[in-house]
Amino acid sequence: MAQMKSKRKTKHRGNAAGVIETRGRTGRPPSPQERKRQTREARLRREPTWKGSAQRALLAAVIMFAFLSVTDHPKHGSRFLAAAVFAVLAAVLYTPGGYYFERYLYRRRMANPKR
Repeated sequence: MAQMKSKRKTKHRGNAAGVIETRGRTGRPPSPQERKRQTREARLRREPTWKGSAQRALLAAVIMFAFLSVTDHPKHGSRFLAAAVFAVLAAVLYTPGGYYFERYLYRRRMANPKR
């Protein structure tokens, strides 16, 4: 006689209270594309931090220093001093600006989870 019902693909575990707990994924491992999507979603669910904003601001300041020290030709003084002043100013301004912008985007993303 042919089997009427398809068999279960994953095991269920019942505990002493009778609650059925699933073990999670017991089938094939996630593909690289699925793993990439999971890590991206996890990254987007993390709340922004001041440390992350400061690191991005410092990176931008270093890039600005390198760019200005190569391209700037001031009439008076050192081009490296001028580039350093602008880089420090950029780091001071970009840190809170970046944090509040990221926080705005995070709150908007959490308010509408379908995006």
